[in-house]
Amino acid sequence: MPFPQFDRSRLILETLASRQHDLTVKDILPLDAEIPPFGNPKLTVIAERILAARERGAAVILMMGAHVLRRGNSRFIIDLMERGILTHIAMNGAGAIHDFELAHIGATTESVSRYIKTGQFGMWNETGLLNEFAMLAQQKERGLGEEFGHAIAMDHWVWVGPVEASQIDFGNFPHSEISVLATAYLKNVPATVHVSIGQDIVHQHPNCDGGAWGAASYTDFLIFVESVRNLEGGVVLNFGSAVMGPEIYLKALSMARNVARQEGQQIANFTTAVFDLPDLGDDFEAEPPKTDPRYYYRPWKTILVRTVADGGESYYIQGDHRETFPALWKLLIPM
Repeated sequence: MPFPQFDRSRLILETLASRQHDLTVKDILPLDAEIPPFGNPKLTVIAERILAARERGAAVILMMGAHVLRRGNSRFIIDLMERGILTHIAMNGAGAIHDFELAHIGATTESVSRYIKTGQFGMWNETGLLNEFAMLAQQKERGLGEEFGHAIAMDHWVWVGPVEASQIDFGNFPHSEISVLATAYLKNVPATVHVSIGQDIVHQHPNCDGGAWGAASYTDFLIFVESVRNLEGGVVLNFGSAVMGPEIYLKALSMARNVARQEGQQIANFTTAVFDLPDLGDDFEAEPPKTDPRYYYRPWKTILVRTVADGGESYYIQGDHRETFPALWKLLIPM
């Protein structure tokens, strides 16, 4: 007999207007924010590699965890896309949720400790609209990133979920100018969303179709692989993604190298850079032994060591994303 399943129709969803938010548009850094010096000379080398990659037409791929957006970096990411410096953005499902909520209501990020006690965590009507977009993405054979960006940028949507649209004040997306996904859509930059089912709050909602999310996210994965095919002479940046970034990059690189080998080409000479908080010490060019707990930190062994062993170079920058990303941006733009 099949195992019993939870009845999602019993859930009570509430509006975003009733939620307390830990991040608002006021926390998103402006481009003219005072950027303090960041004392790591490797950052200059990474910036030089990025600019050189774009001069030769190679890919510059940004993989990021949601915390990069929560630290107020949306405008810097958008500016680098508009300048043609970033050629691909890859984020997890949480990143897409924060981007959507900021564009829609100018606020995002709920307190887990506040809302988990009453079972309200993640139960917000408007955010469930992403489930509708995921189903549209599947129908159109689009990736999640493109469909989300299209919906935010073009400001149209169709609600077909169990909650009556008349009960929700969706309005529009008055803050779409700070949406990474909307800008990517408008600038024709691939932005991909890589999800793990059950990992994001929208998967709690009654209108979630796991098959749609899986199909559209897999489309995004194949779009990501195609970008990796142009990585020779390019740069991969991994900001704050401990699992999603390293794992999709590893599989994508293997697929891209498989085809390149058949064509008598190689994808070996490129630069990788990891930006994160853990202290890896001074020597990260060799992966730590399995007896060291840091062995299981995927960005180290995957991005900094194994995938650049045949000719690439890697760099690690330790620091808060609110400091490191603006500092990198400053080195990339003409003064």
